[in-house]
Amino acid sequence: MPRTTDRFLDIRRDPYSGELLARGGDLEAHSILQRAGFVAVVRLHETYHRAPTGLTEADVSRLATEAVGRLRAVGYHVDCDERFDTEARPARYPTLGASVSHLAERLREATDTAEAADILTELTAPHDGLLAGFEETLRALAEFFDGLGDASDPHTARRLRYLADAYVRVIHSDLAHTRERLADRHAPHPGRRTCAEHVPDHEPERSAVCACPPPPRALPAPAPPPVGATRPRR
Repeated sequence: MPRTTDRFLDIRRDPYSGELLARGGDLEAHSILQRAGFVAVVRLHETYHRAPTGLTEADVSRLATEAVGRLRAVGYHVDCDERFDTEARPARYPTLGASVSHLAERLREATDTAEAADILTELTAPHDGLLAGFEETLRALAEFFDGLGDASDPHTARRLRYLADAYVRVIHSDLAHTRERLADRHAPHPGRRTCAEHVPDHEPERSAVCACPPPPRALPAPAPPPVGATRPRR
């Protein structure tokens, strides 16, 4: 089998800068690194992670060791400096983001507009919906920056309040309107009927399972044009 490169990471001291760097991995690995305390560095052709500035050597070792253990606990292959190697495999618990993503799974399985409206309510409920909580969190973060003390902090606080007012409220309003339209529609989704897996009584074949058609097959992507081929004019 071909090697899946996004399941492999390196966590080492850079020989030139001396920084602790983590390279490789997919988005799940990047989330684990950031929860362990790493900072993302986004470049044009690469995203890698580094330790925060100002840490003691003991803090850097703890950070790297914890990241190695967390990544290996969920099946990543991690090469690291010897001092960061560990047999610890910390338990992993469901994250808040994973709970929110479950709404997407439910929407992909929804069979009518009422079900979709119920799911969307979790986003748009005015008191305890996800978007209301997100707006409140942005405002709490703005308050945090208001009293932090640097000259740029009031600007950051104003920017966070602007995001809450100009973006989150607009998204909230638009999705709430979408939810009300779904609630009033009372229509099944034509491509998502519920299958009970029951064979009709008049079916003569004992091998029959159910009358549902197979799911549609995805069309293969067209092959790229051969090297040197000219493109048709539009």
